[in-house]
Amino acid sequence: MDIIVPIKQVPETSNVRMDPKTGTMIRAGVGTVVNPLDLYAIEAALRLKEAHGGSVTTVTMGPRSAEKALREAIAMGCDGGVLITDRAFAGSDTWVTSYTISQAIKKMGRFDLIVAGERATDGDTGQVGPGIAAWLDLPLATYVAKVEVLRADGASSERALRVERLVEEGYQVLELALPALVTVVKEVAAPRLPTLRGKKRSKAAEIPVWGSQDMDLEVSFLGLKGSPTKVVKVATPKVTRGGTILVADDEEAVSDAVEQLLGFLAERDLLPRRGRA
Repeated sequence: MDIIVPIKQVPETSNVRMDPKTGTMIRAGVGTVVNPLDLYAIEAALRLKEAHGGSVTTVTMGPRSAEKALREAIAMGCDGGVLITDRAFAGSDTWVTSYTISQAIKKMGRFDLIVAGERATDGDTGQVGPGIAAWLDLPLATYVAKVEVLRADGASSERALRVERLVEEGYQVLELALPALVTVVKEVAAPRLPTLRGKKRSKAAEIPVWGSQDMDLEVSFLGLKGSPTKVVKVATPKVTRGGTILVADDEEAVSDAVEQLLGFLAERDLLPRRGRA
């Protein structure tokens, strides 16, 4: 069973800064890690490989430094990775990102399943996984908490997957014909740690690097110019409310605090009036 896992490198810190002119994230000088929710997708894919054989290949789109994320995935047990990088991709929104990754997957060749994380912790949209499915015209299940292969062999019309989706009311059970794409939640599996042997293998692994000229891409679909999502304004939320802390550590202080509280409520007409039901 050949599985592809799209992953992303995200800022390690929660102190994310935005460029007010372009509306895009400023990544320079910020430490990065593999998107934590993608680790669950990697683990789910590795368990399917262990149960049914085959391979797990990761793919990521980002700067050259994103190669680090691919090597970490290989250290966990993945068989290889592909880095998609080009200045032409800078500023891509989720529509352009899903388009570019889908074209890379086409170039990668035959696959049975794509497993993606629920969302990335920086953008928090959850749109890239479903977007890839749309571009590739694949059956899709989101928020998957359990994956079971019903039939991995045979004709394409016979191969199938059963999944449990986490929904508000509980779980929804679906069957999907393969090839398909699923996005998974944390309940699917606990990610394993990279092993020493895996780290040695990842260090020696050759990572193919593809640019815009290496794939069959529509140039007008790329980068910031090709992104239909336009950020009109970027603003930092400000705390507009203040508060007063009253320390009531004796009877006199308690009485004073009660008087101040009653005065505060009375000024805002929040106390019940006499005769009011």
